Amino acid sequence: MSAPLRPRPAAPHGPAASRDRAVTGAPAAVTSRLLTVGVVGAGRVGAVLGAALAAAGHRVVAVAGTSGASRARLALLLPEVPRRPVTAVAHAAVDLLLIAVPDDALAGVVADLAHRGALRPGQVVAHTSGAHGLAVLAPAAAVGARPLALHPAMTFTGTPDDLPRLAGISYGVTAPAELRPLAARLVADLGGVPEWVGEADRPLYHAALAHGANHLVTLVNEAADRLRDAGVARPEKVLAPLLRAALENALRLGDDALTGPVSRGDAGTVQRHLTRLAATAPESVPAYLALARRTADRAIAAGRLRPADAASLLGVLAGSGREVAA
Repeated sequence: MSAPLRPRPAAPHGPAASRDRAVTGAPAAVTSRLLTVGVVGAGRVGAVLGAALAAAGHRVVAVAGTSGASRARLALLLPEVPRRPVTAVAHAAVDLLLIAVPDDALAGVVADLAHRGALRPGQVVAHTSGAHGLAVLAPAAAVGARPLALHPAMTFTGTPDDLPRLAGISYGVTAPAELRPLAARLVADLGGVPEWVGEADRPLYHAALAHGANHLVTLVNEAADRLRDAGVARPEKVLAPLLRAALENALRLGDDALTGPVSRGDAGTVQRHLTRLAATAPESVPAYLALARRTADRAIAAGRLRPADAASLLGVLAGSGREVAA
């Protein structure tokens, strides 16, 4: 297990704090390096980011998390930080309240905190949702809090092993103009790089990440299951070098990394795939078809597959699609 990050010393007060005020126009308590932070939600993301902020020198003074899994994470990542009810955490978070709850729960948590008078003017209220921007924080802004959307583009395990992985990752940030310097500094304190995402683009940004990362996990596990069906005892050993090379090539070369039967227009091979999948794992056929069609489209657009050579392949995919629908 990796060791937690070492806390970095706080920036000096006095002239340094004055320079911060000149940059942001905000009080020194908010813009100085040492912030007083509360975390609502001790899930995989909240517990890890709380630990990373503490390692950067900020004062994480309270955290809300009641499940057994949350308590276990906090024991590993923030063992000295007291657990408190959500409203108590909000009151204690003098400078920054970090809300790391599921997307569909976020609006309710923010509205409830505002309704209970737990938020205050000047306090930065940030959430870690990729799908939401600033609109979900409107109840907080209405009472004078400063809204910030701060989403780490990373998958988390909720253990100390996540801390070293934060170095160099991107954060999808949506912030009012006056809060951008503070947002950039928080991301830097976390070891990351900000990607500024417009309010209207948050759903597209998050869809791209979910499509690339979450669906990748499903795709890898589907491939592993089908290898087991084919008698391969250790599918991870077969897949690891192939998938690592495919991912690296795709990130480096884009559509030029495409290989395989679809990019070659091998209709007969694809038909045999579909026939055997239908007999062995029919639940996998719709996903195979959808990805094969999209792969063909991209191969044609990239000039990897000539339309004339794609005709038979597209016919196989269309015919199999009609069979699945029937």
